[in-house]
Amino acid sequence: MGDILLTLSIPVLVFASGIYAAGESWWRRRHPAPPSPYTHQAARLAERAILVDAERIVDSAYGCVGALYDGPSAPGAHIPATGVTPGPAASPGHGRSAPAPARRG
Repeated sequence: MGDILLTLSIPVLVFASGIYAAGESWWRRRHPAPPSPYTHQAARLAERAILVDAERIVDSAYGCVGALYDGPSAPGAHIPATGVTPGPAASPGHGRSAPAPARRG
């Protein structure tokens, strides 16, 4: 008799836990918990920390390569390259080069 009660108790336990889960789900849908203000505050603090880190990264990158962006401000002026000599196929002017002919084959 003890084995039969043990065998029947397993489906009863599964059925009861299913009924409990359905009832709890129904109760939570009818009575939702209010949003936690600490969650929103933590999100705002994390966002602020990310912005501070991004500003620090951009500032350090600008410090390293800022001279490239702070070159001559005249519209037609350009920074001359040092130690570079034009090769035999270089275009004569500083403007845009003519497109190369298309190759087939």
